[in-house]
Amino acid sequence: MLLVRGRAGGTALTGTVYERGEEAPSFKGAPDEDAPYVWVCDAFYQVDSGGSELELDGETIRVAFESPMPRGFETREAALTAAEDHVRTQFARVGLSRETVEIEIVEERPGAEPSVERPEGDEQ
Repeated sequence: MLLVRGRAGGTALTGTVYERGEEAPSFKGAPDEDAPYVWVCDAFYQVDSGGSELELDGETIRVAFESPMPRGFETREAALTAAEDHVRTQFARVGLSRETVEIEIVEERPGAEPSVERPEGDEQ
């Protein structure tokens, strides 16, 4: 399992890439269970009223969440590229620059310490 986490504006968003052999969540709208890599993450957008409060760059905004849209991929690279794009897009939807989003990928294996990698070009 790979956790793809984006950080910007004092907050973070994390989604999950389920790899071959791992059981991805199954629910209405889930991708074909034969997909070797499945990406699942929340999507949100800013609203004027309702929704949930989110602290962003020292200001409080309100956001509404969409149902997660799981997507299936044939390769790990395609899944990670789509995951990074999705995370950056969520921050852009609330007014932050895609370029300011710091991405990290945390590989989680049962019984092992999580390992963290940063995509090329992302500096901490």
